[in-house]
Amino acid sequence: MSTAPRREPLLRVVSRPEKSPRQVLLLRLESVLLSLAAGGIFILLIGYNPFEIYATILSGAFRSKMAVQATVKYAVPLVIASLGVTLAFRMRFWNIGAEGQIIMGAVFASYFALFHAGWNHWLLIAVMLLAGALGGGLWGLIPALCKVRWNTNETLLTLMLNYIAMQLVSFAIVYWETPKGSNHVGLINNQTKAGWLPSIGGNGYLLPIIIVMVLMVLMYLYMNYSKQGYEISVVGESENTARYAGMNVGRIIMRTMFLSGAISGIVGFIVVSGANATPVSYTHLTLPTT
Repeated sequence: MSTAPRREPLLRVVSRPEKSPRQVLLLRLESVLLSLAAGGIFILLIGYNPFEIYATILSGAFRSKMAVQATVKYAVPLVIASLGVTLAFRMRFWNIGAEGQIIMGAVFASYFALFHAGWNHWLLIAVMLLAGALGGGLWGLIPALCKVRWNTNETLLTLMLNYIAMQLVSFAIVYWETPKGSNHVGLINNQTKAGWLPSIGGNGYLLPIIIVMVLMVLMYLYMNYSKQGYEISVVGESENTARYAGMNVGRIIMRTMFLSGAISGIVGFIVVSGANATPVSYTHLTLPTT
C-alpha cells in the first residue's frame, strides 16, 4: 500500500455561501473602483493624467444648471434602458437590442404626436406612453419568439434588429417629413407643444427623474416580490429546473422580453415628448436616419 501523501488538486470547486447585503454592497463598490482604476490606467498609457480627466468629467457634468440639465437628459434614457435589459439579463437572455427597442418606441409615440395632436393633451400623453411601450415591447418580442420557436441566438438577433429599426426610422422620416422634401421631421409640435411633457416648478428635467424613480421602485417590487419575478430568476438559473417545477419557460421568456422591450420603449416616448420648459429639451434629440 502506498504511503505517499495525498496531493491537493490545483483547482477545487466549492459551494459559496450566500453573501450578506453588506458584502454585496462592498462587492459593487469594489467593482466601481476597479473599473475606474482600469480606465485610469488606460488614460495614463495614452499620456494623460487620469485624475484631471475624471475631475473634468465631474465639473463638466455639474458646473451649471445648463450642464445638470444636459447630464440628466443623457442619463435618464441610459438608466431606463438599463432597467429594461436587467429583466432579460436576470433571465440570462442576452438582450443587447435596447437601442432598437428605444427607436421603435419613439416611432410609435411619434405617430400619435404627429397625427393626433388635436387630442386632449393628457390623453395624448397617455396614449403616446402606451404606444411607446407597445412599440418597444413588440420589438423585444421578436427575438424571444425566435428563441422559443427555433432556438436562435438572441445576442445576434437583438443586435441585428437595431439596424432594422434604424432603417424603419429612415422610412418614417421620409414618409412623415415636414415639410415635404426636407428629409427630416423636425421638432415635433414645436408651436403647439402637443404631446410634450410638462415641466415641474420651471424645471423640465424633474419629471423625467420622477419617471426613473417610479420605474426603479416598480422594477424592485416586480423582481423581488412577484411570482413573475421569481420565475425569471428560476429560468435564469436553470431552464430544466423551471420546467421540472412546472413553469412554461417559453411563455416566461416571451413575457419577460416584452416587458424588457416595453421599458426601453418608454425611453423612446421620453425622447419624443421630453420636457418643454427647458432649453435642453428631449424633443431636440433627432432620431437616427441611417
